[in-house]
Amino acid sequence: MASAIKKPMLSATSAAATLAFFFSLFGLSSPDLALPTTSFFGGGGRWSLLRPSIGLSAMHMQVLRDGTVVIFDRTDFGPSNLSLPRGRCRRDPADVALKVDCTAHALLYDVEYNSIRPLTVQTDTWCSSGAVRPDGTLLQTGGYNDGERKVRMFAPCLGRRGNSCDWTELKETLVERRWYASNHILPDGRVIIVGGRNVFTYEFFPKASATEKSFYLKFLKETRDLREENNLYPFLHLLPDGNLFIFANKRSILFDYKKSRVIKEFPVIPGSDKRNYPSTGSSVLLPMRLGGRSVMPAAEVMICGGSPPGAFTKSDKLRVFVEASRSCGRLRVSDPNPEWIMEQMPMPRVMSDMLLLPNGHVLMINGATNGTAGWEDGRNAVYNPVLYLPDGPGLARRFEVLNPARIPRMYHSTAVVVPDGRVLVGGSNPHSKYNFTAYPYPTDLSLEAFYPPYLSPQFAILRPSILSLEAAEQTVSYSERFSVNFVVTMYRPRHGLSVGLLAPPFTTHSFAMNQRLLWLDVLSVVRLSSFAYRITVAAPPSATVAPPGYYMLFVVHAEIPSRGIWVRVR
Repeated sequence: MASAIKKPMLSATSAAATLAFFFSLFGLSSPDLALPTTSFFGGGGRWSLLRPSIGLSAMHMQVLRDGTVVIFDRTDFGPSNLSLPRGRCRRDPADVALKVDCTAHALLYDVEYNSIRPLTVQTDTWCSSGAVRPDGTLLQTGGYNDGERKVRMFAPCLGRRGNSCDWTELKETLVERRWYASNHILPDGRVIIVGGRNVFTYEFFPKASATEKSFYLKFLKETRDLREENNLYPFLHLLPDGNLFIFANKRSILFDYKKSRVIKEFPVIPGSDKRNYPSTGSSVLLPMRLGGRSVMPAAEVMICGGSPPGAFTKSDKLRVFVEASRSCGRLRVSDPNPEWIMEQMPMPRVMSDMLLLPNGHVLMINGATNGTAGWEDGRNAVYNPVLYLPDGPGLARRFEVLNPARIPRMYHSTAVVVPDGRVLVGGSNPHSKYNFTAYPYPTDLSLEAFYPPYLSPQFAILRPSILSLEAAEQTVSYSERFSVNFVVTMYRPRHGLSVGLLAPPFTTHSFAMNQRLLWLDVLSVVRLSSFAYRITVAAPPSATVAPPGYYMLFVVHAEIPSRGIWVRVR
């Protein structure tokens, strides 16, 4: 009898490619994508629904040092599903939807208690930006309509009676309208605000003087595509030399913001795909390893996803949803003559968030496989997060497909890492108003948690637990030596032991502003008892490497992070 011929099984990546090719033959977009996991590390992670509704759609998120998360949307779509307390109402004669609005468009989420508290934001925060100042206060800028030049503050509720902290709107305003701009904290504690729709300038907050104006940046105008833009929410990364990496559309520069001077232009990222809003990709500054006061750490930027030229016009005007970009590019910007190294993701992605996890891996989450950002302009949700291992063996083995979500997270969805290592995921409203019956992607008000593979119970014996930080008032100075005491059940130092500082980003529109992860220089490890150890490290050497402020500190053992604690660097 002739033996049966065994057909080779398709991998998750090749299966996705086959489906996409089949649909493209007939000019169709591929269906919503949920693939089997390819990760053997921790079983591919798991999902948990925290709250079926928080009352508003999470367009913007910021983790604060008191264990809470500020979440907010916009004011100009009408009432939300969360009432303001005690009959309070917001009165705004300039609002385009409601002049008197008794519902909340911002809230404070308590991670530990899974509870929410409504907040009052006065002016429109639609498509705005933010950064956390050195004292832990969220500085939030711009938006739409009467909010486009506003500056808002939100300080953590530490020590306040009745948990009464709320938004404060400053009398001081921005010089230019900032809608779809990006922010970054600077070494001197100021915040730089770059770009915005039809705005080709940058400015600072606070100003050096009452007469300081904005500064023209020709690069922003040069990277704007006619009718499609593709340069909004530019990617900003502060480099260890103190200069700013700015990426828009397909181009990038090294920028001296103090002298308003372009130091150099980097090579154009290969391929035709556009990378910024509305062809929304994402970007991270990969983890930097510190090696002493006199050694400048290497800096490498990664950019993934986006859409081809003309994709926004096709989706927005013609209702044709072309396949998104499959490519990622890495650029070692600290090299004298860097060149892009290109890699292929397991599936196309647009509108995906890229987050640095406490163990140094990169998580790609949310988004779609077709179309662009914009009202009704994306199709075919991609449910699987992807784990990227920056130091993985070989380009083909760096991506791992993780377990899929059940809720599509499309335009105006967000995600953030919290100190316990989970990833909060919320939002998705591809409509100009709240629409809970829209097909195929209704407005979503839920909040989920994704548990990355390192939180699997099988790694409990490898997971360190921090006992104490030997630093006065949880504060360290630049280059200071300090120690962290921790316990771990099974100590395997050959598999790696590190201490990382993770800056909590402001996330919106698939870009985590101010995000950075620093591996501290390890000076010694001492065993204290059967399961207890003391690791001594050096704090970052300067404010250009680590801007002043609050960071989440993790001990990472065998790629398994502890629960994070807050430490102030200054």
